[in-house]
Amino acid sequence: MELQRNDLLTDTTLLGSAFTKAYTTRVDEWIRAIVAELPVPPGAALVAMGGYGRGELAPQSDLDIALVHTVDAEITEFAEKIWYPIWDAGIKLGHRVDTIDGLLKIARTDLETATALLSVRYLGGDEPLALDLAVAASDQWRHNPAENAALLGERVDRMHREHGEVAFSLGPDLKSGRGGMRDVHSLDWARATGVLVDESNNVSLEDAYETILRARVELHRRSNRPGDRLVLEIQDDVAVALGYRNADPMMADIARAARTIAWVSDAAWFWVGRSSDTHRRATDTERFSNGIVIESGLLSLSSEANLDDPMLILDVAHGAASYDCFVDQASLERLAASSARFPDPWSDEQRRRFTDVLRLGRSAVTALEALDQVGLMSRILPEWEPNRSRPQRNEYHRFTVDRHLLEAAAEASTRTDRVDRDDLLVLGALLHDIGKGYPGDHTDVGVELIETIAGRMGYSERDQSLLIDMCRHHLLLPDVATRRDLDDDGTIALVADALGDTELLHLLGALTEADSIATGPSAWNASKATLVRTLVDRVHHVLKGATPEDVVGEGFPGANERALITKAVEEQNGFLIDLSATTVTVVQDDRPGAFSRIAGVLTLNGLDIVSAAAHTEDGVALSQFIVHHDQYDAARVEKQLLLGTAGRLALEARVGERRDTYARSIKRTSAKVVAPSVTFDNRSSQNATVIEVNCRDQVGLLYRISQAMSEMGIEILTARIQTIGDAIIDAFYVTYESEKILDSQFLVEIERAVLFAIEKK
Repeated sequence: MELQRNDLLTDTTLLGSAFTKAYTTRVDEWIRAIVAELPVPPGAALVAMGGYGRGELAPQSDLDIALVHTVDAEITEFAEKIWYPIWDAGIKLGHRVDTIDGLLKIARTDLETATALLSVRYLGGDEPLALDLAVAASDQWRHNPAENAALLGERVDRMHREHGEVAFSLGPDLKSGRGGMRDVHSLDWARATGVLVDESNNVSLEDAYETILRARVELHRRSNRPGDRLVLEIQDDVAVALGYRNADPMMADIARAARTIAWVSDAAWFWVGRSSDTHRRATDTERFSNGIVIESGLLSLSSEANLDDPMLILDVAHGAASYDCFVDQASLERLAASSARFPDPWSDEQRRRFTDVLRLGRSAVTALEALDQVGLMSRILPEWEPNRSRPQRNEYHRFTVDRHLLEAAAEASTRTDRVDRDDLLVLGALLHDIGKGYPGDHTDVGVELIETIAGRMGYSERDQSLLIDMCRHHLLLPDVATRRDLDDDGTIALVADALGDTELLHLLGALTEADSIATGPSAWNASKATLVRTLVDRVHHVLKGATPEDVVGEGFPGANERALITKAVEEQNGFLIDLSATTVTVVQDDRPGAFSRIAGVLTLNGLDIVSAAAHTEDGVALSQFIVHHDQYDAARVEKQLLLGTAGRLALEARVGERRDTYARSIKRTSAKVVAPSVTFDNRSSQNATVIEVNCRDQVGLLYRISQAMSEMGIEILTARIQTIGDAIIDAFYVTYESEKILDSQFLVEIERAVLFAIEKK
């Protein structure tokens, strides 16, 4: 007898729980039909457990089944006749054959078995025996409630550490991530111990769970394989199947649902811990003005609280963040149901209290997210609403927009010693990306929003101007530091002219670091930190009266590079290769294509190029590449550089072969497809044209681009290589016949050549 399920798999009207119930019913009927054709041994019962027992089968779920029997039952042949049809159907089977005592003994030391037995459901055979197992498993689970609840809590913590957060992952684990389905299961198991009895938020939790379940069912259906990670590549397919226009609104709904589940779960585990003497905080009850009470790590509102006072919302956030305590959900719901609204303009006290909250850093994130869970952040800042749970869907940004803003403010709070106005720093960090939830360029929109917000908060015109300019220029320092030559006096002059104010400069310096760290590990590293701080320091000196020429220093080539040129000319017939862990330097006779050939050799050896610089004088060319790698074979690289620079290595063919081999290893890390673009900048440098190339990362890309430029007679002076996820933004300082390129027609031809180099196969 075969399992007929294709009609269910192709029925696109069956979504989420509607599908799981229909599929579970179909599997039940199939297994019961198999059992009906067999002589069932006395003293044997077939039961569903785990997800199958809960009636929650997704298209690729395995079947967790137990054949429970009495000691003297003969069940080996019967068991095989049950298992083989399931295996033949290609369904993964988790099967157990044991007595009730045997299963209970395993469950006493194995949490997975213990929780699976809590959803025992009769399938066939001796029904009283199946009922006995269900009752015995439940009784045993409730026998050690505190211990079992503690074990569950520990497993939840481990699971979250291993699988991350559903709301903030590019490819979330819908089952085991924080805010996923397993969190809801764990709450049900905790309730089954009798320790957890709070039944609040059931409706919102059910809705949130259904959102996650629907996505998991479609993930299984569309991928046609088991798994719970909703990876980027399949998100659009799943979204369309669920009736969304694309994955953006779907991932926003998933983020909202996951945050609701996490919020309810956190509250439940707080109460579980609070009920245990080993977890109870030994703090006295403290009462504050406005009816706020903090007791044993819990902040709540007394009956005396003035719910109509908007200041109470800020006081709750400040108290929760100051004492790092949990906010009572019922109190939050009372606040959300109140009619309190912030005035226009705010009072000085309200403005100070809000920035006081932001100054509290990491604990403020938790406190403000608690407010946001019931919509109170939008009460404070109406412009916040479109950013709530808004996904960014790329590996570069690890958080939703709203969480990123909170994280940026928290990071900014640790850098207040660098600025004169720490209130503007933390508020500017909270607002710098506020425009991302709206149509249009997020910076331009943000400038308009902040003008309204800062005015409503009652800031002076000067302060409003600083907050607006923090938004307007929040990308200036990181973009210039990573894409422009900081040894070019034109670069320093450009930034100084754009800012014109040391107070704004230092606010932006601290914001840049906070914003980058809050973005994710790909956005900030030691090299970028050094570049940004160098830029800030040099611009500061210019704004204080120094000339750009005075602050850039010696530039490239420095003393070490000039020594290599001298050594090559005087001792090595004009040719030298110098290799170190991070730097590859080649001195040779000046000839067309030298830069691109070195880039090609480095590509062949798997070295990631971070930046490059070139210098030519008296017929000698020096090329220097800063590289990143796990480890490379220096002898092999040197040999290939000798051959490559002499034109005796088939670089075009070799680089093409490597590209074909490794092209699939560059995974997609952003929902947004990067369209190749080439732009020209003749303002940043006094002596060179900057060509900026933006496209998806490819093996051998620098080699092809630099080769195309060489073929047009363009000389590369420096190159800054930046990879963000699966995209690159490369900036080349170039000249033609030692001059900037100003001919518009020639620039058009350069653009055509570079785009062709990017796109050619």
